[in-house]
Amino acid sequence: MSALPTDLAPKGPTSFPSTGLGTDWECPALTAITLVLLSFGLVNLYSASEFLAQRQGQPDTFYVLRQAGGAVAGLLVLVVCARVPYAWWRKGAWGMLLVTVLVLSVMVLPWTVQFAPEVNGARRWIQVWGVTFQPSELAKIAIVIWTAHLAVKKQDQFRSLSRGMFPFLILWAALIVPILLQPDLSTAFIVGMAGAITLFVAGARIGHFAFLAVILAPLAIWQLFAGFRGDRICAFLNRDSCVEGVGYQVNQSLIALGSGGIAGVGFGEGRQKFGFLPEPHNDFIFSMIGEEWGFLGVTFLIGLYLSVVVIGFRIARRAPDRFGQLLAIGVASLVALHAILHMAVGLKLLPPTGLSLPLISYGRSNLLVTLMGIGILLSIGRGITLGHESG
Repeated sequence: MSALPTDLAPKGPTSFPSTGLGTDWECPALTAITLVLLSFGLVNLYSASEFLAQRQGQPDTFYVLRQAGGAVAGLLVLVVCARVPYAWWRKGAWGMLLVTVLVLSVMVLPWTVQFAPEVNGARRWIQVWGVTFQPSELAKIAIVIWTAHLAVKKQDQFRSLSRGMFPFLILWAALIVPILLQPDLSTAFIVGMAGAITLFVAGARIGHFAFLAVILAPLAIWQLFAGFRGDRICAFLNRDSCVEGVGYQVNQSLIALGSGGIAGVGFGEGRQKFGFLPEPHNDFIFSMIGEEWGFLGVTFLIGLYLSVVVIGFRIARRAPDRFGQLLAIGVASLVALHAILHMAVGLKLLPPTGLSLPLISYGRSNLLVTLMGIGILLSIGRGITLGHESG
């Protein structure tokens, strides 16, 4: 049998620079930060959702208890993923991708409305036996795992567009097109970006990405301005002339953030959640946090996300093999993309996208998949530690 290529061979202890923190602090730190984010999210979700729940005739703890149930399930998934060797994901990459493509394709067919009903003009959720799940969330992890797997195999073919990038585009399209048909442009964007970042880090040529951007530009513009999205973009560009209607959300978001000042109005004392700020428990929970916790609370939250991403990139840099590196970068990038885009909407830097704030917003599908991704990061981190022990 021939030797492994240098970039795929396990790294020995000499590959790691010495630090004052030792060599195995990443996993405990990532676990602690995840638990802090999860706890902070549940606390703020209760404050954000109690009035909404009561207005819907539910107990004030309705949303937070449902989210807590999802958190328990998610933590179990995290533990399992952390203990499973991450190389297992490489073996199951094709199966996971094909199952995700199949589910996404079936749920947009006209005769599957019975278990994939239309909600608020979109078919994004599967409802079976009382359980609701959003398959497009799973697509975010599936595309990272599969792209990392294939990129390792094709790393010597990236100079060729037809043999390098083109096979990725075919399978990415198989995931993204059904998501666009739901319709869910923001999730399709996240899925595409996660795959592109993973492939770029693997060594794909930037010229190929530029060529792809030019080819897809007309389609992207058409999608951005189709239907209600065009109204949202117009409201985003003309906020002062759209105080009501489609511009109402971002205006109320800015009011909430501006009301928080330095230290916030106090936990539970925010006023925008009382029917003024739409979706304060989900799409605009960052704005609600800014109102009640102020600039200091927002800075604390950004610091936590930045820590998760930095630790994720550090785990990637120190991963035992190329697949672990790409997988860690892809998962960390997913957390970063979600957090940045959600906050940018609240700050009126982007039009409303409907993306969740990881581990904070209400939404058990996103919570479950995010904790799954962190579990995979921990598995790669454990691979580092095991590499030291074996070395």
